[in-house]
Amino acid sequence: MTRQVILIALLVTWPASASALDRVTLKRDGKQIYVEGRLLTTAQDGGLLLLGRDGVLWAIPPEEKIKHTRNDTPFEVLSAEEMSKHLLAELPERFRVHSTAHYLILHDTSRAYAKWCGSLFERLYMRFTNYWSRKGFELTEPKFPLVAIVFTDKASYLRFSRSELGDAGESIIGYYSLRTNRMTMYDLTGLEALRRFRGSRGTSARINQILARPEAARQVATIIHEATHQIAFNCGLHTRYSDCPVWFSEGIAVFFETPDLRSSKGWGSLGGVNLSRLIQFRRYLPNRPVDSLERLIRDDKRFRDTEQATDAYAETWALTYFLLHRRTKQYIEYLQMLSAKKPLFKDGPQQRLAQFREVFGETERLDAEFVRYMTRVR
Repeated sequence: MTRQVILIALLVTWPASASALDRVTLKRDGKQIYVEGRLLTTAQDGGLLLLGRDGVLWAIPPEEKIKHTRNDTPFEVLSAEEMSKHLLAELPERFRVHSTAHYLILHDTSRAYAKWCGSLFERLYMRFTNYWSRKGFELTEPKFPLVAIVFTDKASYLRFSRSELGDAGESIIGYYSLRTNRMTMYDLTGLEALRRFRGSRGTSARINQILARPEAARQVATIIHEATHQIAFNCGLHTRYSDCPVWFSEGIAVFFETPDLRSSKGWGSLGGVNLSRLIQFRRYLPNRPVDSLERLIRDDKRFRDTEQATDAYAETWALTYFLLHRRTKQYIEYLQMLSAKKPLFKDGPQQRLAQFREVFGETERLDAEFVRYMTRVR
């Protein structure tokens, strides 16, 4: 969560009109910025949360706000063509656009790689939406084109992402930003670990050959993980800046993250075992604290601690796998409750636990069933 969001996170009210167009002039980092969009939230101190026509969320504390006006012009999101022009104006001149049914792929790498990304993301989108529809959860169509920015190499990616990731970009090959609603990444075929596969990287056949190999599985899974977040936050599964527990949003992303790139459908068995996460969970079990499940549910601290994060991700995959296979109806009920949460309203640890127990029952009994079930999974 950004500094600006924290400043206006308390005692918020909802605007009277959701269709009006708001125009805000603000000063940030010494620059005067003009933004127009739809007002989502007004804090009692005058802070604003504004949804731009390009999908960017602007958290504006009162000290940055210079002027705020509203008129009866309907709020309309940018079309795919308008969004393309808007984004190209922000990026270096060498960037081009590859469009698919749901995505805009902004890239300065080969067109073949952009097409590979678009095809992979569309297969994910289809499998993701079909999966939740079969489970009885109705998704919505994205209001905005889904944007992915793909750099040709790591160096240019790092320069671009530094403002959001800082030095962490060195260890992150791609990410979805809640603020901008965009994915950012770089061409995986240029990774040092894959450079031994000599020859051109500029054809679809060669890209598939490189990225379908076991050596690339973890990197491709990371990109799918971030793309899953983007779909979930744009199709009504989650709401950006709402208090959706990290274990829940990350659990869905790790549940979907491993594609079968040798299959034309992209996923041989959606909902199958994520072997790397299962192995890590099994390693964690011998020293797993008795309150591990409750700590996962009540706050997000384990995911932010580098010493605990790997085990937290493994456990959140295992818990999601268990609940979707053994407690499906309850999981969908819990999902419906979380998806209705509004931006910036924050639940405390005890509220999170109470909400979970209201749906799934006492955590002690559930935890015993969960561990017993996961020890039998193969």
